[in-house]
Amino acid sequence: MAISAGGGDGEPMMDMNTTPLIDVMLVLLIMFIITIPVQTHAVKLDLPQDDGSNNPPPVDPVKNKIVVTSGDVILWNGTPVSQLELRQYLDVSQQMVPIPELHLQPEPNARYEVVDEVLAITKRASVEKMGFVGNEAYYQEF
Repeated sequence: MAISAGGGDGEPMMDMNTTPLIDVMLVLLIMFIITIPVQTHAVKLDLPQDDGSNNPPPVDPVKNKIVVTSGDVILWNGTPVSQLELRQYLDVSQQMVPIPELHLQPEPNARYEVVDEVLAITKRASVEKMGFVGNEAYYQEF
C-alpha cells in the first residue's frame, strides 16, 4: 500500500514545507523571552529606623488587658500604670472605632479592694466591651 502525499506520480509537490518556518518562529520566541527584562513587583519605601526609644502605643486597637497582681500593681498590657494613667488609657480606648475589648485578669492573691477600684474606674470610663479572663484556671478550687 502506497501513501500519496501530493500530486500524481512524478509530479512535484505543491504544498509549502512549514517545518523551517516553525523552527525559525520558535527560535525568535525564545530569543524574545530571554531579552525581556525581569519584572519585579517591589514597592520602594523608606521605612523608619528603630532607635530603641520608640515605645509601642499604649492602647491596642483590638484588645487590651488589665492585670491586677498580688502586690497591688495594676498592669496595662504588661506595663505598670497608676490609676490615673489607667483612666486615661480607658478614655482613649473608648474613643476608638471600633471599640477594643478590655480583658480584666486579677491574680488569685490580688486584694479585692484594688480589683474593686479597677472595676470602679472602668465603670466611670463607660467601658462597653469588657470581660474577665483567666477564671477558668480556678474552676476546681470552688
